[in-house]
Amino acid sequence: MEIILDADIVIGGEKGLFDLQGWLATRADDQFGVAAVTVAELWHGVERASGARKTRRRQYLQTILAALPIIPYTEQTAYEHARIWAELESSGKMIGFYDVIVAATALERGSGVATFNKRHFAQVKGLTVIEPNTVS
Repeated sequence: MEIILDADIVIGGEKGLFDLQGWLATRADDQFGVAAVTVAELWHGVERASGARKTRRRQYLQTILAALPIIPYTEQTAYEHARIWAELESSGKMIGFYDVIVAATALERGSGVATFNKRHFAQVKGLTVIEPNTVS
């Protein structure tokens, strides 16, 4: 199964709150990727940091991105994004805008999403949500 990592998974690994490498190793049969919008979220975190923290964040992110494919936002992603957005909005269960894009990216590809924010992603019909239980 392909699994798209949400930003909170990558950030948890960077902060030492989650053993990302260990969890990935337990899912050796799966393939992992990062949605393009998540890359923007993660780089935003780098740009907001300063000094040694910024350097550490940049190095960590560069290492992660070198190891994982970045999944682009395509025309089909845009369609899924609009569909999910409209559905959630009309049901009164809207989630974060970036989360909608991550969900759309996953649905387009038939992938799951790994996140610690299961409550939000569970609002998206048909989306496989994986909440890792390996916490440091």
